[in-house]
Order: sequence, then C-alpha cells, then structure tokens
Amino acid sequence: MIELKDLTKIFDGIVAVDSLSLSIEPGEVLGFLGPNGAGKSTTMKMLTGFLKPDAGSASIYGYDVQSDLNAIKQIIGYLPEGAPAWGEMTTAEFLRFVADIRQIAANDKQSSIDHVVAQLELGTVLHRPIDTLSKGFKRRVGIAQAIIHDPKVLILDEPTDGLDPNQKHQVRELIRSLATDKIVIISTHILEEVNAVCSRAVIISEGKLLADKTPAELELQSRYHNAITIALGDDTDVRSALTSMSEIAGVEQHAHDAHTFTVFPVNGESIYAIVSKAASENQWPVESLHVERGRLDDVFRDVTTNVSTEVAA
Repeated sequence: MIELKDLTKIFDGIVAVDSLSLSIEPGEVLGFLGPNGAGKSTTMKMLTGFLKPDAGSASIYGYDVQSDLNAIKQIIGYLPEGAPAWGEMTTAEFLRFVADIRQIAANDKQSSIDHVVAQLELGTVLHRPIDTLSKGFKRRVGIAQAIIHDPKVLILDEPTDGLDPNQKHQVRELIRSLATDKIVIISTHILEEVNAVCSRAVIISEGKLLADKTPAELELQSRYHNAITIALGDDTDVRSALTSMSEIAGVEQHAHDAHTFTVFPVNGESIYAIVSKAASENQWPVESLHVERGRLDDVFRDVTTNVSTEVAA
C-alpha cells in the first residue's frame, strides 16, 4: 500500500503540505482534489522522489520515499503536469529511450512499446517529433511512458488534459482496466473524471486533508442530493405552490432558462413523489422532471472555501 504519515513540506515559510496522513490500497483509484495551490502536485512530487519531505514520512509497498528511492522508482509510473518530454525525439525514439532507462529486458522491449502504442493509439505519430504533436497526443505519449514498465503504482497529474471527449473516454477506460492490480492516483480539476473512474476521492486545501470519501458519499453532502429539476413548457411559476410545503427547503429558477426550476429537499429527503403529485394536481406543463444525485462541484466549493472545516470521517 501507500502510507503517508504527517507528511509536511514548507517553501520559504509557507506550508504547502500540512501533516497529511493517508493510506491507499491496491485496486483503488484515488481522486486527489483541491484548488490551485492546495498541495496536490507537491504531495505527488514527494511520493515520486522529486521533493524531499520536511517532516513526516511516506512509504510505497514498504519502501521509504527517502531511504529506498531507487526501489520506489522501479515500481511507480508518473505523469507530471505538462507531460514533459524531449521535443526533438520522435514518439518511437522517446518510448525506446524510456524503455531503456526503465531497464526493460531486450527481449521484451519492443512488445512493451507496441503494447502502449496500441493502448494509446499512437501509431499515426510514431515517427513524428514530439514538438510537432498536438497537446492531446503529447498527453497520450506521457501516459504511455508512465505505464510502459507495468508499474505497481501509477500517479497521474491531469491525465486527460487536452484530450477530446473520445480520447478522454478511452483513457478513462484504460485507467479502470489498469486499476485491477495497481494503485492509481489521479490529480484532476475535472470533477466528472472523479465520478467516471475513481473509487475514492480526497479533497485537500492549503495542504490540509478536508475530506476522504467515495464519490457517491461526497454527493450525499451536496445540497443537490435528491433535489428535483423540473422543466416546463411555458412560463408557469411553480415557486409559490412548492415553497409552501414543509418538505421543501427552497425553489430556484434557472437564470439561463426561466422555464426550469430546481426544488431542494429538507435534509436531503426524497421529494420526487411530492413534486410529481403537485405537478399533476396543478396541471403544470411538465417537459421533464428528474432527481439529482448530488453535485461534486457543489461539495468541492463548500469544503474548500472553509479550510477550517473538520476532516470528514
């Protein structure tokens, strides 16, 4: 597993990572969330040996990140922010270079390269210099180098940045398949990605751990959990009829669509039957009516705008 105990990093008197403690098990895909400057990249750089912790400890499969760094580098794959690579190299040259420094056996080198080229669909850019590639292709080359040696731990900083929707879907499917026998850590600003691939989500801000739950559990904390969004065919105003009900906490009319309303429940209770009955009795021209699961962006804003929030259980 990965074990962080009171991990701390300070830059010029500013605490970037503040006594962070965390355990991650094989088979987990951990979404590592936080606003800019929260300490996400700093934490990942300490795990991969790019930065030395100022206090606390971290270990990966029993290897200490300070005393066993060479052993750790052999079992991790890392995609840093920006996916840096030697731009003058072609994709094929770069992957051969990575295979060499990863000390992949000569008999296995070409098959390892062929495998990641197929997984990331890099065949059309194999012989093009990396500097000439689009942002999306550069990102895919970065992911390829991170997985070419079949690591036990995969650390990805914004893995789908710059990818089109089809490419994002492909990479997310790849991450899900890799997670069956690996630890995968994803730092991302794309909250839909957390729902799509992560089994667990951690939120940090100002270096502090604020929440550690499954995505579904976090959605339960959203004020949108069990809310009803109702779209009407005309300008009927449903607010007065609905706000008079004790089970309803409030009704908001959408700013971009005056015919659509969101109805919020008291304490997250189910109000579908109540709203549906009111619509039928009042003969509202309902075009659609659906229940919200909850919104991660809503929870993210709520948690990170108050860093004194107690750590969620």
